[in-house]
Amino acid sequence: MHFFTRHRLLIAWILISGFMTACIGQQSSDPYSDQRLKMVQSQIKARGVNDPEVLLAMENVPRHLFVPASYRSQAYGDFPLPIGSGQTISQPYIVALMTEVLDIDSTDKILEIGTGSGYQAAVLAELCKEVYTIEVFELLGKQAEKTINALGYKNVHVRIGDGYAGWPEEAPFDAIIVTCAPTHVPQALKDQLKEGGRMVIPVGEYYAQELVLLSKIKGRLEKKDLIPVRFVPMINEKGKTY
Repeated sequence: MHFFTRHRLLIAWILISGFMTACIGQQSSDPYSDQRLKMVQSQIKARGVNDPEVLLAMENVPRHLFVPASYRSQAYGDFPLPIGSGQTISQPYIVALMTEVLDIDSTDKILEIGTGSGYQAAVLAELCKEVYTIEVFELLGKQAEKTINALGYKNVHVRIGDGYAGWPEEAPFDAIIVTCAPTHVPQALKDQLKEGGRMVIPVGEYYAQELVLLSKIKGRLEKKDLIPVRFVPMINEKGKTY
């Protein structure tokens, strides 16, 4: 065998071996990776969420880092979990469903109302260009921002404030996702949705909420009912519900 061929093969073997070692090390450093894969297969894909990019995003984002340490062992369960301030991190299936119906493109700019733990924002950040997310509870917003930054997401922008008014200076948005429930769709969010854009939002009183998809076509919103849900209510800084 020619010297240079042997040399190239040796370099390739070293690179591949190093890559495999790094992958094994990465897997062993995440004790929740198997739980996360099982979550995606049994809770999400099995219920009909099939977008491969959404499934991959759900596999990539370490959900356990977005919940309090005392709930970490339950992070991949098929249920919401408390995160403080009377708020919750949504059930994994709901996160995946809401993400899929938005039909996200890699160039999209997305507005999220209700940052919460920051988990949904991180999932979105895997799929789109920019995420602008608003949280009314300062403690939650700051913790979410800290977690998101620690994980290396550079395309998520967090604001503390009232999400009912949206983020007008960054509008229009290709998509809007709302993770708290108003009794009606805020006019500001309708106005900030780009023509051709999509909004997924739970609407209604606490015991009678419906998750709906709104599509802006020729300036009008076309509505599609998805599933009954139960989200925390949308509130302002003073705790008043909308």
